[in-house]
Amino acid sequence: MEKQLFIFCCVLQFHVNAQDAASAANAFLGLLDEKSKATAHYVLDDPERVNWHFVPRERKGVAFKNLTPPQREGALALLKISLSEKGYGKANEIMANENILREVEGRAAGDTYRDPLNYYVTIFGDPSPTKTWGWRLEGHHLAINFSFDHRQLVSSTPTFWGSNPGIVRDGPFKGKEMLKSETDLGFELANSLTEDQRKTGIIAETAPVEIITGNKRNAEVLTPAGLLYSAMNDTQKKQLTQLLDVFVQRYELGFSKKLMDKITKAGINNLSFAWAGSLKAGTPNYYRIQGPMLLIEYDNTQNNANHVHTVVRDLTNDFADDILKEHYQKEHH
Repeated sequence: MEKQLFIFCCVLQFHVNAQDAASAANAFLGLLDEKSKATAHYVLDDPERVNWHFVPRERKGVAFKNLTPPQREGALALLKISLSEKGYGKANEIMANENILREVEGRAAGDTYRDPLNYYVTIFGDPSPTKTWGWRLEGHHLAINFSFDHRQLVSSTPTFWGSNPGIVRDGPFKGKEMLKSETDLGFELANSLTEDQRKTGIIAETAPVEIITGNKRNAEVLTPAGLLYSAMNDTQKKQLTQLLDVFVQRYELGFSKKLMDKITKAGINNLSFAWAGSLKAGTPNYYRIQGPMLLIEYDNTQNNANHVHTVVRDLTNDFADDILKEHYQKEHH
């Protein structure tokens, strides 16, 4: 199992310009035969682009298991260009975690239901430094949607990162925790709330069984709830900022900065932190960070609170809706 877990980290053998995702996407497409290319490549406005999910199911696109080693390298080069170093490492760990889940569930070694190669790459539109295009990496517990425009990453949402098990309980990787910062910092902030703050910050004694927004095309605008940033003390404000950074800094650094600037411009004082469930680690819990253009959800309730789901939604620009709307308006006129 250890060798299998290492496969994604070792397979990437070349580097690409961090600004040139279009070249990386075209290089990947150029490695595919015509049948695979037809499977992997869609027009930008195909309905499949918004048909996303984070559970095991039949998917469109081309799967890692059906790619040759050089083709996998091409796909991973595109992933590496779209994420920060930390984000890339975390994505690899989530994919490789399927090996552990296979053993936890007692499945056969050759089982393909839990398989680190059962992740799909799909490209939408024609990758170009002068056009809008996008791509998706999707499988169990990892669903990342990227949109580019004029060499720039302009949207990274909706995005889902999950982990089952949340903490590996046995075996050579015992104690490994893929989403440790997301968990620990959430508990740290929730447990720092004063008695008066908990009246606002804790919105329910029982955590919802799943992230509320699910895989909806348009994220549900949830009723604002929780403790406002403006009502926190200086230590809590720092804790919330650190937690926010964990989610934002998964992407390539130029885009991460722009996303954080957008969150701040929308009003940092308008951000709220809401908690539901127990304040004790290892028990079902949920939190969300919410603002005028942002929704982050974290849920750990399944498998005796050892199965983490997280999602990030840009309420104004999922799938680059903002950018594409502007483009379509210009074309119409």
